[in-house]
Amino acid sequence: MFKKIIQISFAIVIILSLVSCKNTKQKLQEYVITYNTSIAPSFKGENITGTTARGYLEDNKIEIRIETDLEQNESNKQKYSKAFPDLLAEMIKKEQLPKALIEEGVSFHVYFLAKDNTVLSKVIINKEELKELLKEK
Repeated sequence: MFKKIIQISFAIVIILSLVSCKNTKQKLQEYVITYNTSIAPSFKGENITGTTARGYLEDNKIEIRIETDLEQNESNKQKYSKAFPDLLAEMIKKEQLPKALIEEGVSFHVYFLAKDNTVLSKVIINKEELKELLKEK
């Protein structure tokens, strides 16, 4: 009888441990929800009007759009193409872009948009780009 209880208890512990382990796709979904409910509303910066995240489970990627009130012109494109990686490095340091997800193979496609929703700057953060962004600082 005691042996049977131990076997059942052991089986329950194994099942619970398997259920409690989250895979990358679950973490990706959790991050997108957290970003849109917690990070996005408090995301502040010069000229930034809003930000949203969208997850693509099949592609193992997260798309983040940072919207601004900036005009689409060559001057702004040049300026923010240089400044945008610094902003992303700062977001990684603040865990707004989690290194753990990137190291698990999730790529972040981050867009810095002009007020007409055209792209001023775009960075794809994967394992290699993560090293470069953090090396610069």
